[in-house]
Amino acid sequence: MASRLHMSYRQYKPHPALSEYIDAFWIVEGEGQSLIKSNILPDGCVDIIINMGDHCRNDSGAVTMESGGAYLVGTMTTSKVSFVNADNKLVGIRFKPAAFAAFYKFSPLHAITDRTIEFERALSPDPDKLISKPIPYLNSFFLSRYVRPRHCLSSVVQDIKMSGGQIAISELAKRHHMTARQLERHFQQYIGTTPKEFTNIVRFQSAVSQIKQQPDRRSLLSIAVDCGYYDHAHLTNDIKKYAGFTPSQI
Repeated sequence: MASRLHMSYRQYKPHPALSEYIDAFWIVEGEGQSLIKSNILPDGCVDIIINMGDHCRNDSGAVTMESGGAYLVGTMTTSKVSFVNADNKLVGIRFKPAAFAAFYKFSPLHAITDRTIEFERALSPDPDKLISKPIPYLNSFFLSRYVRPRHCLSSVVQDIKMSGGQIAISELAKRHHMTARQLERHFQQYIGTTPKEFTNIVRFQSAVSQIKQQPDRRSLLSIAVDCGYYDHAHLTNDIKKYAGFTPSQI
């Protein structure tokens, strides 16, 4: 009888000088003899993934990551399913929203929203150097590439997160001395979504977090109102849209 697959997920903080821009380095490895699938939820981030093991499937099976390849995962506006088997090992760099520009010049990120594309190997970490001491190497690699981005979206993103996604786009633009049109253009360029879509994702994340915790068994309606939804049906629809399942399945 085949043994059940266990997926090992490890996450590491970057060097303090990178912490404003890189959310985490992470490593996923499969163990056992079966195939396991995991549901990845939207978080407003862009990732680079280096496949250190056998080829594996991403984007709900639509994309095959070849062994030794590097891939760029655009900002997600819906959940994705990834498949991991015993021979898979993925090393990832998760960039904070709007922070990819601190390390790479790239065409507008909205061009790869909800997509996974092959990334130029010359621009990505060397798989051979990731084998022995991956985290020190990743820190060194990205410290050497860092250039302070010209945009000011990090403070905008912080405002959105502090509000739990409950802030009007007009208010955001006013606070940060931009027009709504300028804000939209910057979001499409450096994050990959519209400001409204991004605030909706942050609000969804806040709601999911509260549903998972539910320390006082609060009703779904109470959580919905607290997170700025009109009613629990509106919240349920957002969870179905972004996660692909219902609140009771969280």
